[in-house]
Amino acid sequence: MSEVYAARRARLRDQCTAGGSAAAVVSRPANVRYLAGAAPRGSALLLGPRLDLLLCRSLPTGEPDEGRPDESLQVHMLAAAGGDAAVAAADLAAGQGADSLAVEEHHLTVARHRALTSVAPRLRLADLGCAVEQLRLVKDDEEISCLRIAAEIADQALGELLESILVGRTERHLALELERRLVDHGADGPAFPTSVGTGVNSGRGTHRPTDRRVEEGDFLSVCLGAAYRGYRSEIGRTFVIGTTPADWQIELYDLVFAAQRAGREALAPGAEYREVDRAARSVLDAAGYTDGLTPLTGHGVGLENYEDPQLAPGAMGKLDACVPVTVEPGVHLPGRGGVRIDDTLVVRPEADGGPELLTITTKELLAL
Repeated sequence: MSEVYAARRARLRDQCTAGGSAAAVVSRPANVRYLAGAAPRGSALLLGPRLDLLLCRSLPTGEPDEGRPDESLQVHMLAAAGGDAAVAAADLAAGQGADSLAVEEHHLTVARHRALTSVAPRLRLADLGCAVEQLRLVKDDEEISCLRIAAEIADQALGELLESILVGRTERHLALELERRLVDHGADGPAFPTSVGTGVNSGRGTHRPTDRRVEEGDFLSVCLGAAYRGYRSEIGRTFVIGTTPADWQIELYDLVFAAQRAGREALAPGAEYREVDRAARSVLDAAGYTDGLTPLTGHGVGLENYEDPQLAPGAMGKLDACVPVTVEPGVHLPGRGGVRIDDTLVVRPEADGGPELLTITTKELLAL
């Protein structure tokens, strides 16, 4: 992997040079990990004119949640455990003879930016912008392999839960069990807080589990994801508990399934982000569910759960091949509940079979 990380840093260095910056400091944790292989808490990466350094408050442990540093990259320990790695990196850049420094302004507080200016007053600061996030957009084979394993783990955890008795158990209990099963199957941990909603809580996109118990006839919606070597999957499914689904449940489920299928089928290299959103959203709009729909139909995944691209009505840009995204439309009816279906896919050209579905748990409306 050393060659991979070195190549990533080289691409960023070329962008910095083209923009007139002799050095760069990367401080956003996911970006540090992408370029250095690890992102210990409070670390920063310096791309210096003579030497690249990973600055840390403590030695990297190699634990799955922080990664393992690129062996070709020199680790620089901060003198003070509470020191600011980005500020120290600016000082070192000046010491290497840099006259200009690109920084991630979107990740720096005003106070931190002032500290950078204070420690190296002769450095001309420039905004690195989202250059690293743009590099992260298209995933290589190793990254997609990690995402594929993360999706398999989430599928396994969800599949095992479906085989257990659910009636009478609380949303909170089910969420905790799912997260335990993720770890049991090899995940670093959950990719994000697991959402379990039953009855009137089902179908909500960001529902936090409560002590409400599962009852017969409820919709049960679940959204979970696994983190594996830092890469994060996402899956969401909706089921009916303990009885034959009611007519309104079948109708609503079929509608959301059709919207999700339309979104998935719209994924292709060159497709506009907003067109993918429109493909799914228009199915729900036509059925009269315009109000209350989520702001976006899906989003990118990788080292963070929410990455670019955003599949939303106002999103600008076009999909590339090898970009992993979610497609996750849903409808929630206040006082009744709702349906949410969520998959992680990788954009592929039609010649390669079209979008690759990573999360494969059935989307059939099951009565559990």
